[in-house]
Order: sequence, then C-alpha cells, then structure tokens
Amino acid sequence: MITMKQIAERIGVSVSTVSLVLNGHDKGRVKSETARKVRSTAKTMGYRPNPMARSLRTSKTGMLGFISEDVATTPYAGAIIQGAQDAAAERGYVLLTVSTDGSVRESEQIRALKRYGVDGFLFAKMYDQNVDLPQALRSCPTVVVNAVERDNRCPSIAPDEFLIGYDATRHLIESGCRRVAYLGTTQDLPAQADRMRGYQAALKEAGLPASKALIRLVGFNQEAMDQVNDLVDGQHPDGVFCFNDSRSFYLYQAAAARHLIIAVDLNLVGVDNHQVVAETTAPPLATVELPHYEMGFWAVRRLLAQINPRRVALPLPKTRAILPPLDQTDGVRIHCALIRKGSTRLDAALDPVVASH
Repeated sequence: MITMKQIAERIGVSVSTVSLVLNGHDKGRVKSETARKVRSTAKTMGYRPNPMARSLRTSKTGMLGFISEDVATTPYAGAIIQGAQDAAAERGYVLLTVSTDGSVRESEQIRALKRYGVDGFLFAKMYDQNVDLPQALRSCPTVVVNAVERDNRCPSIAPDEFLIGYDATRHLIESGCRRVAYLGTTQDLPAQADRMRGYQAALKEAGLPASKALIRLVGFNQEAMDQVNDLVDGQHPDGVFCFNDSRSFYLYQAAAARHLIIAVDLNLVGVDNHQVVAETTAPPLATVELPHYEMGFWAVRRLLAQINPRRVALPLPKTRAILPPLDQTDGVRIHCALIRKGSTRLDAALDPVVASH
C-alpha cells in the first residue's frame, strides 16, 4: 500500500503538505503547482486512502446509504445505482444499497444503515413522483433521486417531464407531421400531466391542432390495442408521441396490419430508451432517454457537497444528458436527451430500409 510518506519523499515535500492536498484542505495553504504535483504523483503511484484511518481522523465512515423502491430490480432504472457508485468511488466512498417496499420495512432499513454510520443518504424512487421525506432522514444529509421532495426539505433531482413531451413532439413536427397524437397512460402520474403539457405546448407553438380526439390514455393488452386501432382509423395521425417505449408496440402492430410504413406514413417517438423495446423494433424507435445514470451521479456529487462543502469541486463529466450545476437548491429538473433513431421521417436516413421508401 502506497503511503503519504512515500509520496512526500518522491516529491520532496512534507507529509503534512501531502495530507492537506489529498484531504482537500490545500486551498490557500499549499501552492497550486505543488498541489498539482502531489495529486499527479499520488495517481501515478496508485495511492488509495485508508478508509479506516480516515474514519478515525474525520468521524466519517466513507459510506453512503442508497435507499431504493424497486430501483435495484428494474433493469433500466438500475443505472441510477451505477451512476451513484461511479460518483462515490471517485471520492473513495462505498455505497450501501437497500431495497424497500415503501412501508414499515423502509424504516427498518434506514435504521440499519444508520447503525453502520453512513455519512448521508440517497432516497430513490423507480419513477418520477412527489414524495414525503421519511421522518428518520430529516435530520441527515439526504438527496432525493428520480422524484421531488414535496416540502423541499432536501435537494432532489428528477427528469424534466415537460421538456420530454415538448422535445418529442417538436421532433415529430420537424419530421413533417401535422396530425400529432399522444398515446398516454391511464395511471395518475405527475409525469403524465407534465408530458402532455409539453406535447400541447409544442403543438400550440407550431400552430397545429391539439384535438382531444388525438389524445388517448390507455392501459395494456387488448384494451390498449383497441384504442390504438380506433385512433389510427378514426384520426389518421401521421405522428404519435408515446408516454413510454412499450406503448409504441401497439402502433407498430397497427401500422403492420394496415401496410403503413413507420417513418413514412407514421412517425413515432417514445420515452425510456428501453433496450428491449427501442433496439428490437424495426425501424428502431426514436426515444427520449430517461437520465438514470446522470441522476445517480449528480445526486452523489450533491450529497458529498453537503457532507463536506470544503472539498475541492471536481468538474462534472460529459454525459448524454447535461448535468445541472451542483449549487442549485430545492428540486432540480434535468433535461433529457432525445435519441434519434429510425422511426421518424427526419431520421429515416439512419435506416437504409426506411430511406429506400
């Protein structure tokens, strides 16, 4: 194991200087050139902090608690955990993850994490919603992930649902669509209302009709298929914004049954960038990607800024969705990335089969 003493001897500075730099306390106390040399040498030599020694010195354990409701068992939402782990690891922290059912077990898991002495908490939900922060977390450094804390007791990050609807609809309009429909969900979700507002705003901006007949809220299976058949036959949309990728399946089926060509006769945009759906349809489904990785990464960076605001700030990495500044307070909304594929006329050139029509 490489020690601070070895780094100090390699550079020719004192151990205390190395300690100040590697613990983020060098600002105004160590020359910037010396600090750069310490960090570079530590990286080259493979220095890793001793978690136990740091815990004794700072009264911090170097552990963060990640409390999730079904996130750990959901393939694409699980990217929240990956993003959180990557951000934690770059600062030498370990993530302790527990999955709860949102009831009594949640309180038990929070107590368990507190017994381990975690330095702060991430409180994550599987889908965007308004939540009340559990009483047990209200006195602890906490960031809410993929949801909004109702009373703004702590920072939170969630997708910008309005812009999801706006960007998806705008992309269809730019693809030449003039009768754009919305295929939504029957579930009472904040995302539903906000995405529909974005859809309607884009239509209004373009001077296009926002007829109620072009809006269908559906569940699943045959009931959804019947609604889609009625929409296609009765309203003849040339573009459809789908609440999520899975609902686009019904439109692919309806198009096939009527010999309609996706991206020529019917343009589609979904939400999720769900690998099973968006990568197995033909042509591939254009979709707005929910920024699960980015939310997990940002949430850990924000949490660590609460725990130790004196640490030197690291630059935010380049990600598909642009990460918001860490100094934003209350509820932060992140602008999601539109992944252009082959299911719209604008992107038809991406798919040679569609382009040939």
